[in-house]
Amino acid sequence: MFFKPLVLAALGILTHASNLASALGSQCSAPLGGGAAAAGDPFWMQNIQHQGTAPYNSDPSTFQVFRNVKDFGAVGDGVTDDTAAINAAISTGSRCGQGCGSSTTSPAVVFFPSGTYLVSTPLVALYYTQLIGDGRNPPKLLASPNFSGMAVIDADPYIANGGGSQFYVNQDNFFRSVRNFVIDLTQMPASASATGLHWQVSQATSLMNVVVDMSTAAGNNHQGIFMENGSGGFMGDIVFNGGKFGIWVGNQQFTVRNITVNNAQVAIASIWNWGWTFQGVTINNCQIGFQLTTGGTSQADQTVGAIAVIDATVINTPVFIQNSASSTSLAGSLVLNNVNLQNVPTAVEVANGEVVLAGGTMTIESWGQGNVYSGSSSSFQFQQGNIPAPTKAGSLVDGSGRIFGRTHPQYENFAVDQFVSVKSQGAVGDGVTDDTAALQAVLNNFSGCKIIFFDAGVYFITNTLQIPAGTQMVGEAWTVIMGGGSAFSNMNSPTVMVQVGAPGSQGIMEITDILFTTQGPAPGAVILEWNVASPTQGGAGMWDTHVRIGGAVGTNLQSNCPSGSDITNCAGAFMTLHLTAQSNAYIEGSWLWLADHDLDGGEQLTLWAGRGLLSESQGPVWLIGTAVEHHTIYQYNLAGAANHFMGLIQTETPYYQPAPAAPTPFTIETSLQDPNFPNQQSAWALMVQNSQNIIVFGAGLYSFFQNFGQTCLDAATCQDQILSIDTVSTIWVYSLSTLGVNHQLSIGDTGIIPQSQNVNGFQQIEHKM
Repeated sequence: MFFKPLVLAALGILTHASNLASALGSQCSAPLGGGAAAAGDPFWMQNIQHQGTAPYNSDPSTFQVFRNVKDFGAVGDGVTDDTAAINAAISTGSRCGQGCGSSTTSPAVVFFPSGTYLVSTPLVALYYTQLIGDGRNPPKLLASPNFSGMAVIDADPYIANGGGSQFYVNQDNFFRSVRNFVIDLTQMPASASATGLHWQVSQATSLMNVVVDMSTAAGNNHQGIFMENGSGGFMGDIVFNGGKFGIWVGNQQFTVRNITVNNAQVAIASIWNWGWTFQGVTINNCQIGFQLTTGGTSQADQTVGAIAVIDATVINTPVFIQNSASSTSLAGSLVLNNVNLQNVPTAVEVANGEVVLAGGTMTIESWGQGNVYSGSSSSFQFQQGNIPAPTKAGSLVDGSGRIFGRTHPQYENFAVDQFVSVKSQGAVGDGVTDDTAALQAVLNNFSGCKIIFFDAGVYFITNTLQIPAGTQMVGEAWTVIMGGGSAFSNMNSPTVMVQVGAPGSQGIMEITDILFTTQGPAPGAVILEWNVASPTQGGAGMWDTHVRIGGAVGTNLQSNCPSGSDITNCAGAFMTLHLTAQSNAYIEGSWLWLADHDLDGGEQLTLWAGRGLLSESQGPVWLIGTAVEHHTIYQYNLAGAANHFMGLIQTETPYYQPAPAAPTPFTIETSLQDPNFPNQQSAWALMVQNSQNIIVFGAGLYSFFQNFGQTCLDAATCQDQILSIDTVSTIWVYSLSTLGVNHQLSIGDTGIIPQSQNVNGFQQIEHKM
């Protein structure tokens, strides 16, 4: 089977594989080149024309998406108390705050020009809000000496006199971002419980380019992040200076890339989790690197389940990792790869002083050296294993031998006139008007010489939208591109909704802050076909960009698709993301979600999307902090793929399965490498077929329901198998956490690792295979 890209012949779209897709747009006289902003210019976001709208808001004509805090009375002089003005900028209009739960109809970008903003009580980050500071000269949020409240930025406030209730359900606290800030707690007393961010969040959330400055006095009580719950999530490029804790965290799962902690008493304290991956850690002059609450072996006393650390440098820190419980009571997983210790006397210890692994100046596993130390789930005695050096070298690592990472592009040094707005070029974005031709024209005209700005809105397309190689595009408050209509209606003849690069094309591709969706029913929609290959490492990617199928106003897949319904008219997609064989990709902080409930109404839903992420790419591919949930046949399928780094991946099986059993209402397509279901009736979380050099560094694969019931959880029988690898693939899986599954790992569709061997709190963990 092949996917049809629909062609708008009048616009001269190329229909054949060609590297010409990386050529300049027809209105371009020269490539974009470097940033042209003058030395004193503010960040482009401040002065670009803001035409973004929220078409599904109750009052779309007056609702303001972009809000500059200075327009609401904030001064930014470090003396005036700006708390009320900033909170007014966040909350003005029909926003989703206390008592709302969730909503997709009131997105907001709250922008902070450069300056110092004195605050005395928390800034309440409401649902579907991006707090963005000047990317060229990040503003400072200065906590006043008498600051009162949980944190300078609070993403899920506790309700006063509410008996512990909060604004949002922590596992559903989606869609929020904070970027480009310095948060300064140093004016608060060292004895105060000062916190930079209360970050109790879930999927589709991000922290990036954030610094928190705290007291360095002995015995101080400052902390950069307080996170007690949630179901995240991604954060990256963050720095914490001082404090009792750099970050103090508990959450089901999270991915952290590029974290630095300087001069804290404890760099990273973790109280509980199912699985966290830390990629790129720098710890300087702390007393303890990781302080882990460990030893909880039952659901009732869940503690830290799995910690996976890759590419860390720890300097002048007496203890790298400290567990709270002795080795006789541990049931968790600790995996350390490429950890360089400099003047670190103890690598791993127990809080009572038991040294598990002595330190000094050494490297715990080095890419290319072939050694790995990992803590076994029962005894925590460190074991040395081997990974052939060729699997770790080459395209997946950077020049220093670490797994490659790339910061979310923000175009800090680019001038406003280097952008082009799709609305200024004729697109409407009202969720009704067919914007296919208008968007295609912008892409054809300006790709390669302008950064294409998708003003906030909902852009409805009825044919394949082709994004040429060479495109850099950025959304505003997760600008929505929605496909619908007859083109995507035939399950037996699937059609690409958005084609990212023509087949065989090469060039840069940057997609940020966009949300792709369908208007149902759309059983024939292949939402994203990723063809582009960048000749430079990580040059083709998407950041903080998501797919949300159904469960929101405008999708036509809401209350008409209640839980338990077997209604093929509630199909939202044929496939969500296809990485084709010649492509490569860097994907960071992306959530590919088939809705299990309605974000605008709360109802539980039964929706259908055949396939999650199919990769046939030969790489390199980085999937950093990605999640794929509720697709009918599989969430991740690597088929004939190679050179992938995946950490941490997270999945959920459809809640309705096995009634009906997979693949209903879809059929198995062997031409698409669809897996079979010989021994079970529920979707695969991860299927690996004929694939080479695959590294999964952290995985949370969950099955919570059987036909919407949860009695299966206690016995871990919600489904029999969830991860299957064939006998010819080469793959390394570290820090695997599963829920509700009888067999954690299958070879050739036969379960080989029973969950009963690896029970750890609520989840089951296998540390290395």
